[in-house]
Amino acid sequence: MTLAPPSPSTAQQPLQLPWNLRLNADQFELVCQANPDAVLELTADGQLIAMTPTGSETGARNNELSYQLRRFAKASGNWQGFDSSTGFRLPDGSVLSPDASLVRLDRWRALSQEQRRGFSPLCPDLVVELASSSDEGPRGVGALRRKMVSYRANGAQLGWLLLPEERAAEIWRTGAAPPERVADARTLDGGELFAGLELDLAPIWEV
Repeated sequence: MTLAPPSPSTAQQPLQLPWNLRLNADQFELVCQANPDAVLELTADGQLIAMTPTGSETGARNNELSYQLRRFAKASGNWQGFDSSTGFRLPDGSVLSPDASLVRLDRWRALSQEQRRGFSPLCPDLVVELASSSDEGPRGVGALRRKMVSYRANGAQLGWLLLPEERAAEIWRTGAAPPERVADARTLDGGELFAGLELDLAPIWEV
């Protein structure tokens, strides 16, 4: 039996999935390919998370964040930067997309071309998440803290959770719990692991 491609009217319908559906990472990648307009993540137990598009303010902040990390990666020559549309297949089987991230260049170059084209099978060395103004939904602070726990458990060396409404940041370091909270945060330093990285928060807060 040959399956016909979806008709134009069907292709525009929103993604509908049963609440108890569980997928592995390979199946999830097929779902994403079939629904290119959907913004999805996958938990370690195979549950789909439907991410809503960001508001314009958050989008502008994400843009500034990615710009600063990209500038650092280019200047140092030792890192590959990624934006919020990039999914990573973590060791626990989840597929998550940080708002911005850095991967050491030698780790990135060790991947095959096929691995780079799909959800790369690694956890970024640095992950950054930007919280929305509400704690509801997958972009709320509670959900992002759970993601930070997952990143750290899967090998991230450093995580920054940015809280624009409070002008504060949480620093998630390897093996350190709970995270360090920085009130009235103005800059974040990457330390020895990311020598030369200093995130200027003023243009992010002031969008």
